[in-house]
Amino acid sequence: MAETETTTKTPAQASTPTIAIAPVVGVGEFAEKIGQPVTRVIGELMKNGVMATINEQIDYDTAAIIASDLGVELVPEPTEESSSASIAKPVLPKGEGETRPPVVAVMGHVDHGKTTLLDAIRQTSVAKGEAGGITQHIGAYQVKRKDRWITFLDTPGHEAFSAIRAHGARLTDVAVIVVAADDGVKPQTREAIRYAQEANNQIVIAINKTDKEGADSNRVRQELSELELVPEEWGGTTVMVDVSATKKQNIDKLLDLVLLVADLEDLRARPDGPAEGVVIESHMETGRGPVGTVLIQHGRLRPGDFVVAGDTYAKVRSLEDWHGKRIKVAHPGMPAVITGFKATPAFGNVFYVAANEKAARERSVASQRQASIKSMVKVKKIEASDLTDAITAGKVQELNVVVKADVQGSLESLLGSLEQLRHDEVAVKVVSSGLGDVSESDVTFASTASAIVLGFNISLSSAVKQLANREHIQIRLYKVIYELLDDMRGALEAMLKPEVVETVVGELKILGVFKTTKAAVICGGEVLTGKAVTGAQVRIKRDKEVVGTGTVSSVQKEQNKVAEAVEGEQCGLNIATNTAIQIDDRLEFFQTEERQRTL
Repeated sequence: MAETETTTKTPAQASTPTIAIAPVVGVGEFAEKIGQPVTRVIGELMKNGVMATINEQIDYDTAAIIASDLGVELVPEPTEESSSASIAKPVLPKGEGETRPPVVAVMGHVDHGKTTLLDAIRQTSVAKGEAGGITQHIGAYQVKRKDRWITFLDTPGHEAFSAIRAHGARLTDVAVIVVAADDGVKPQTREAIRYAQEANNQIVIAINKTDKEGADSNRVRQELSELELVPEEWGGTTVMVDVSATKKQNIDKLLDLVLLVADLEDLRARPDGPAEGVVIESHMETGRGPVGTVLIQHGRLRPGDFVVAGDTYAKVRSLEDWHGKRIKVAHPGMPAVITGFKATPAFGNVFYVAANEKAARERSVASQRQASIKSMVKVKKIEASDLTDAITAGKVQELNVVVKADVQGSLESLLGSLEQLRHDEVAVKVVSSGLGDVSESDVTFASTASAIVLGFNISLSSAVKQLANREHIQIRLYKVIYELLDDMRGALEAMLKPEVVETVVGELKILGVFKTTKAAVICGGEVLTGKAVTGAQVRIKRDKEVVGTGTVSSVQKEQNKVAEAVEGEQCGLNIATNTAIQIDDRLEFFQTEERQRTL
């Protein structure tokens, strides 16, 4: 009878367990979770080319490979996602909820009159007070037309605010694209249209400045038709209206069309219960601390509510409408200003009301942990291109900057725009950034990091200014973003090594050599092309090969020193060189100049 082979199966082999693991986990914790000695886990890691100790972190992909080798199946641990990347519009099942005000983004190219149009709509005068005449962050406003509210978002037109415009489109139901009748469709116009289309917004075209000389609204309609936005009057589906913001012409017609287009969407929201929405702006305010402007999408928000927004939370200390007036409740579709945050909420974060402070704190801490995990996972994944960048990084000169801005949206746009100011040889490196006025600690940090301080829409106290003078730290304050970017571009260009441009001015054949020393040669010859010039640099060629270089110390004709000798003339030369020149050698005369390079 043959001997029967028996084996003892481990519990792991008998039935493969499934264990949930976070995106990043410590080696020791991982070993404990899968029920294996840490030494065995470290050994398996080494077999797979990963050198890690008990206290080091590994990512989920690495852990899954090791677990599989050890007979354990892993699944990702559920995580709470609170990033702004998935901003969603409020949607309820058809027929549920109550009608809410439409949220309208006013978008378009810089200086096409977006803010002036809003001035006409809400009867204020904001545009005159804006630095450089351009909107620098999102403004939220409400107007009433025929007993119905409309919420407007005024988004920037300057190219540096692309991210803000993208968020503005995602948050809204209707996009009013403003196009100047005297200027036509421009790059930011096309970009705004693209954002609106990607966000499935209804589009209304406001052809502005129709009262100006050179205005041609039909030309604008033609340009928009080429972008597949055909006006209704031409048989298309796009609503277009001619307006004049400065003369307040057709403003009511524009509002009526916005409401008409919004009604096609049957916009509804949950009117009661805990509030949900999106952070559309945030900043630090002296005396009030972190302040967030939010757009309510569902429910009602009241003072005393606990609001979670990303990795921070607030007990709503005060609630204001867009006028700055204290209110007791904010309804769906309404912008509101909140104070009481522990830190400034990130621009674009989804917010919601938690049951109590403990729940709010726990949810914000969970978001902080998730953000930390994401950053660690990102560090772990090193591509070949990253290694190349790391190798060449030492060759890049960096301009260190500390960036301070008034609001979160502007800060994000600034950081994104500065990141794009790159060259193979120079780049801006943001060593610190934040909201609020420049502080003494900012100056101290800038001194340590050899950085300059950039301030956008903020102020500077006398104490900070004195400290900066003592520490020899540059602080540059700006009100207009493109002025800041132009200055940084100029600073980087100044760091570039100048381009050396060489110009060949002539060639001479050596007919005689009269004196040769270690440092100079006196010789004579005939200029074959161009001219021989005093002070020019020289390449000494023999049989078409360069055998040496030098500089023309002097040129003589008929024993008289001259500035130059031209083609066909014979002359004597004193050449500063350590190369022995011979008869029949050719001298090539050239001059160099340095030219400033640009990014």
